[in-house]
Amino acid sequence: MTNIRFRAEWEPQSAILVAWPHAGTDWAMMLDRVQHCYRELAHAITRDEHLVVVTPEPETVRTALAHLDANRISIYQVPTNDTWTRDYGPLAVDVDGQPRLLDFTFNAWGMKFAADRDNLVSERLQQLAALPCQLDNHRDMVLEGGSIETDGRGTIMTTAACLLSPNRNATWSRHRIEQELNRRLGAQKVLWVEHGFIPGDDTDCHIDTMARFAPGNVIVHATARPGDAECEALQRMAEQLRTFTDAYGHPYRVVPLPAPEPIVDDEGNRIPATYANFLITNASVLVPIYGCPQDYEASVILQDLFPGRRVLGIDCRALIEQHGSLHCATMQLPALQALEKDTY
Repeated sequence: MTNIRFRAEWEPQSAILVAWPHAGTDWAMMLDRVQHCYRELAHAITRDEHLVVVTPEPETVRTALAHLDANRISIYQVPTNDTWTRDYGPLAVDVDGQPRLLDFTFNAWGMKFAADRDNLVSERLQQLAALPCQLDNHRDMVLEGGSIETDGRGTIMTTAACLLSPNRNATWSRHRIEQELNRRLGAQKVLWVEHGFIPGDDTDCHIDTMARFAPGNVIVHATARPGDAECEALQRMAEQLRTFTDAYGHPYRVVPLPAPEPIVDDEGNRIPATYANFLITNASVLVPIYGCPQDYEASVILQDLFPGRRVLGIDCRALIEQHGSLHCATMQLPALQALEKDTY
């Protein structure tokens, strides 16, 4: 019998995958600002591990990252629609103890945007021999990396709003989806979050904007300020999180994160600022910060939850203008036992 285990994000990694913003994306009107954020992100990642960049403009990226250690960066000429590699990058599992990457269909959060290029990124990286292990085709299922969380021990957490939305796997029931998560990702238990949203989110409530696993049977989650539109929904989410147990029946310790000050776009609409969208690397936790007092409080909480890692803030005020943040913009690739830390 095949043993499949969906890896926790704090397990050893070989690299982080990003897609560089370019003029052919929705970033065209603010390219300098968002590329500055990506340079800061690249600097933080390459302190700890390798960085893999996909871009239609490799020379532009090479110039932008010339100040960093070139031995820790691989750049591949791959066309992209957008930058959210968390949702179209490959998912890492262990199959009988060996790392494997899975390629699911990405349909741009229920066919909201163009995805013809992004949907092929993993396949093109495989063709370029740029992935650290075998890539398996699971294109018969629509699944975004930001829509699921794992504790690495058989439990997957997701939201009913996303995985049960009719614009993804339209004919599949909740039971069928659980069966597929078990068969493909080794899920022994699926935790369905029924409440909560982050204003401005257009992913149908991805879990990585609201609640995340941390080591030691911890769930850390977003909150809202009293009177905010999302306050009641996030309170109900927190109540449900406190009832959850893992695949072995053990309860989770539930830890709230502060709510950042509201951020609005030029038309006065809220955009999805959340501290839950942090990124875990081999030695750090990179926290999205927004230039408000709550940045420090969120960083202290995450430092307590990840005591073996440094916590670094990355200014994401540009990044969230397209409704995503650090975790959305990155995807970890698994480490191989034979792979040295600083090679890829």
